[in-house]
Amino acid sequence: MDGVPDGVPRVPEQRRPDSTPTPSEPSTTPEAQWPAETAALRFSVLGPVRAWRGDEPVATGSPQQRALLAALLLREGRTATAAELIDALWGEEPPSQALAAVRTYASRLRKVLDPGGEARRSGGTAATAVLVSESGGYAVRDLAEDALDLTVAQDLATEAEKARSAGDLCHARETLRRALALWDGETLAGVPGPYAETQRVRLEEWRLQLVESRLDMDLEQGCHAEAVSELTALTAAHPLRERLRELLMLALYRSGRQAEALAVYADTRRLLADELGVDPRPGLSELQQRILQADPGLAEPSSPAPEPAAVPVRPAQLPATVPDFTGRSGFVRELGDILASAEGRVMAVSALAGIGGVGKTTLAVHVAHQARAAFPDGQLYVDLQGAGARVAEPETVLGSFLRALGTADSAIPDSLEERAALYRSVLAGRRVLVLLDNARDAAQVRPLLPGTDGCAALVTSRVRMVDLAGAHLIDLDVMSPDEALALFTKIVGEERVASERKAALDVVAACGFLPLAIRIAASRLAARRTWTVSVLAAKLADERRRLDELQAGDLAVKATFELGYGQLEPAQARAFRLLGLADGPDISLAAAAAVLDLPVEDTEDLLESLVDTSLLESAAPGRYRFHDLVRLYARACAERDELPPSERGSALSRLLDFYLASAAGVYAIERPGDRLVDHLEATSYPGLRFDNRHAAQDWLYAEAICLLACVRQAAGRPETLPRAIDMLWAAHDLSESGANSKEYEATAQALVGAARSHGLGRAEARALMTLVNVHHVSGRFERAEEEAERAIRLAQESDDLLPVCWARNARGIIALYQNRHADGEEHLSRAIEHFRALGDRPGVAAALCNLSRIHLATGRTQSAVALAQEGIDIYDAMGNALRGANARYALGLALTQSGELNSAAERLQEALEVFRDSRQRLWEGMSLFRLAEVDLAARRAARAAANAEMALTVLRGIGGEWRRGNVLTVLGRALSGIGQSGRAHVCWQEAAGIYEELGSPEAAEVRALLSPVQAA
Repeated sequence: MDGVPDGVPRVPEQRRPDSTPTPSEPSTTPEAQWPAETAALRFSVLGPVRAWRGDEPVATGSPQQRALLAALLLREGRTATAAELIDALWGEEPPSQALAAVRTYASRLRKVLDPGGEARRSGGTAATAVLVSESGGYAVRDLAEDALDLTVAQDLATEAEKARSAGDLCHARETLRRALALWDGETLAGVPGPYAETQRVRLEEWRLQLVESRLDMDLEQGCHAEAVSELTALTAAHPLRERLRELLMLALYRSGRQAEALAVYADTRRLLADELGVDPRPGLSELQQRILQADPGLAEPSSPAPEPAAVPVRPAQLPATVPDFTGRSGFVRELGDILASAEGRVMAVSALAGIGGVGKTTLAVHVAHQARAAFPDGQLYVDLQGAGARVAEPETVLGSFLRALGTADSAIPDSLEERAALYRSVLAGRRVLVLLDNARDAAQVRPLLPGTDGCAALVTSRVRMVDLAGAHLIDLDVMSPDEALALFTKIVGEERVASERKAALDVVAACGFLPLAIRIAASRLAARRTWTVSVLAAKLADERRRLDELQAGDLAVKATFELGYGQLEPAQARAFRLLGLADGPDISLAAAAAVLDLPVEDTEDLLESLVDTSLLESAAPGRYRFHDLVRLYARACAERDELPPSERGSALSRLLDFYLASAAGVYAIERPGDRLVDHLEATSYPGLRFDNRHAAQDWLYAEAICLLACVRQAAGRPETLPRAIDMLWAAHDLSESGANSKEYEATAQALVGAARSHGLGRAEARALMTLVNVHHVSGRFERAEEEAERAIRLAQESDDLLPVCWARNARGIIALYQNRHADGEEHLSRAIEHFRALGDRPGVAAALCNLSRIHLATGRTQSAVALAQEGIDIYDAMGNALRGANARYALGLALTQSGELNSAAERLQEALEVFRDSRQRLWEGMSLFRLAEVDLAARRAARAAANAEMALTVLRGIGGEWRRGNVLTVLGRALSGIGQSGRAHVCWQEAAGIYEELGSPEAAEVRALLSPVQAA
């Protein structure tokens, strides 16, 4: 970064003793026969002065005695004279008995640090004391290398400096984090004396330099959003430290908050002029100018941000190349030459087109592996699923690529354009090969192209991408007869083909010389030693039939699939047909067992046998998928061969039951006592059982895409639609996590339309409740109110009380947001009655907590506290931690308004920890926002700003604009409280714009904050 030293700051005036032995050196001295009291001693000065022997604390005595110990420890083995120690403890006005006091402190310390020393010495054994007397002074010696926390911090800082110099920012950054974690509050806390005060100042300055260095690397690695919160708090604590201001400006700018970045400069300039009568240093002024000019160099971090110990910074995502790759030598040379020319070019793009099964992926992967050495910074790969019904979205792929390149989730923007820009920035200066497999069209590909010098892209697709500018187009046809025969021979074996060459040529011709077809046919023959090639050729002779979904060029593919399918055992064939019915990119072993109605062990055997036949792929341990053409063929076989035909519907019904029962299990384990699971549609096939809440959450989020695909598929049949709707309701955590919110909303919309078209009022009411929750989470309160009102009417008509309960509850909280407090109280009171009629105690608690907020909004603070506490008591009695966190959130709001700020902060912090653990991003962000409000009320403006910044980061892409406006308003107040009025003004302007666009009454309040009188 410009104007920033590359090295890691070193602590000033610290030297290491040369004589200290390392802990790993075995002792051969006589005292090794005694218990090793000294070997286990540890000391801390980066916080209170403390000592431990092993894990047991050692009493270090009075403040003056600790001051003596600190003075000796900080000299790192050098002797301190009595005069120096007196001066360190008392300065220019020592007491009359200062020397005697020093000797007394030293004697006491010697006894606690080396309690066995006297016994060893009296026993005639040579003993080395920890605290020694020497030349009229004292010293602490013979400690292990890592006995003092300051020494460990120095070593880590040195290691970080070396790593940064070597270009390993990931390791340097993590090492500095470890060094900074050694501080435990104020350095030398509670230690008196001028020497301690001097050392406190010195070590605090060093700590801040380390923090600045680590934050600098955070920004270099793209962690802008996370840095803003921390830098806001640091600039509040150290307002005159310009380096922190500079880092804050850059973090804000890279987060897309240019106006706030410029406001930081204006605030800094005004502060420096008022406090010191000086202008900002040149580096800060230069940064302001570069921001004004939108300097492209500012927007490009030098390398992506890694997830420590989890995300590789040099991805190697290429699938394995096939060992029997055959032919295509001309294409291999052509593509290899293009990739070799990537250096010095803006970008090398090659697009391979051809029918399904022609070997596009195999060729691209083979060439990519050969070219790996030319792309030392990594290789990215993605299957764009262009031939499927639901193609991979470019923004989703970019998110995956950015994570693989080391970018933290919190640093990945939401929009396609921003992700594409960040992707290109991360790749700048790198040499990365990108393989985009199975693309739908050029529009899907364009955002995924690197676009930078030294990078290259290989694209495969069934269509020629004539509209992909600058691409080198290759049309991949079927193999030549010689290449096809060579591939067949490699798989089957030379000895079997040599004597039946003509029959082998007949086989590859029957396969249409299509590599995928040849591979399947040859695999069948290789697995059957009693067959001859002629037998296989005879079986192929009359079996060329068309797949309706494919063009004429794919006839050979169907013939090959027919051959493979015809040789399956009956159980294999049934599994092949039924598994092809399920939508979704892949399927888990447990879900497949439900489709087949078989035990998991038998299902795994069948699926693995299908993998061996190349009709099924093993996507990952315990997960399977079809090639897209094979899936189409499997479905055609199911329609043709599955008897009775009703078994097709039964298989999908079992899959739906499995997902519904499993999702209900997740809901139940997260919300003990909640009656929703008792009112879901009955299932005839069981779901998974989970040992704990985390395992349940892992399953739900891992299966989200497949689960939602199953819901959409079931929406097409009236007999399965009610269960599909209930499954979506039970899985509503997906709508609040932010991870699958868009897919969840689209699915909910589809279910409402399906239920309405089939005239299923009860089902529509429940589907509407999933949509109400979506609109509520997204801040679309008017639409949520409309849908909830319709849900109540339909549910009452069908005598289904549960949606009535939750719709009333939703309308109550929506009315609160819209300042319709009387309506809200009526809805919530009726919700409580309905929940009680159902015996749904958690539902009662939810409505009580929301009613608490109505009371709070209407000035009934005492009853608001009581209602929220009543909700907590219900949840806690049932062991419902997640809902209990919602109740603590409500109590935190009530306690804030009642002025019990410490208790409010405690309840909100408890809620925050549960929401984080449960992956509830919406409520995690809202808890941070409410903590910021508490901090403001407690006049902790810096902490309020940090919490509000974190809330903005967590709520990115979820919660809606109204909630964002609320957070921005509080952030502005906090920034104003720490003297950053320029940034505060920018936040309020953005909040006002949001409120005015939504027509929210909060707009007037924020406009008042922006008035000249208030700003002054």
